[in-house]
Amino acid sequence: METAAPPVASVNGVPLHAQGAAPPAEELRQRACTELLRQAAIRDGMLAADDPAPVDGAISEAAARAIDRWLESGIEVPQPSDEACRRHHAATAARYRCGERVLLRHILFAVTPGVDVAALRRRAEDCLLQVRCHDGASEAFGKAARELSNCPSAADGGELGWLAPSDTAPEMAREIFGHAEIGVLPRLVHSRFGFHVVEVIARDKGTDRPYEDVREAVVLSLRQHAWVTALRQLLQVLAGAAVLEGVDLEQAATPLVQ
Repeated sequence: METAAPPVASVNGVPLHAQGAAPPAEELRQRACTELLRQAAIRDGMLAADDPAPVDGAISEAAARAIDRWLESGIEVPQPSDEACRRHHAATAARYRCGERVLLRHILFAVTPGVDVAALRRRAEDCLLQVRCHDGASEAFGKAARELSNCPSAADGGELGWLAPSDTAPEMAREIFGHAEIGVLPRLVHSRFGFHVVEVIARDKGTDRPYEDVREAVVLSLRQHAWVTALRQLLQVLAGAAVLEGVDLEQAATPLVQ
């Protein structure tokens, strides 16, 4: 007996993928967010009504420009006060350290086209549990990295050497730097590449920088956070007024837009 193809996910009737295709859940949410914004730009006259529907998640250049204009007109980010900036710096001073490094190794479970993300996550969680609970944790980590990791570092037991924040993806850096943890982290680290089981072997804290030296970076960080919050709220409003089929935007940790 033939297995029925999964239904096509859509936003207001516009398909997000071809019949029979199954994009990973995170990619599907990304496509849905982009389509919500494309349709909003058409509704508000910033994009032609005959703009072609996306193909495999790819939108037209005109749509990309229109979405940028629509977001510029719809999101206003106020300048944070000096008091708010100082509070933020005091609470997150480690983020602005100079010269912070970590000696790291990891096991990467890479998210690739067509992969079952839920099953991949379970494999990563099983691996994390095994290496944390093993009597010889160091040997177990290296063995698991050589057997399971999708990173070229697998040949070296997952060793990445000394890394600075700029050496890793920003979302990975946030999970690793500015903390005091040593050893196998008790959680999976998520990045654009997939799920990482991470061991911090050593830390070099670097030097704390005074507020006056990093004020511009603090302002940028607060404005970026405010922009992401506003975008999330806009997408929630658009999603609430749309007919969504086969995609759940409730699970999106952050608004994903192409």
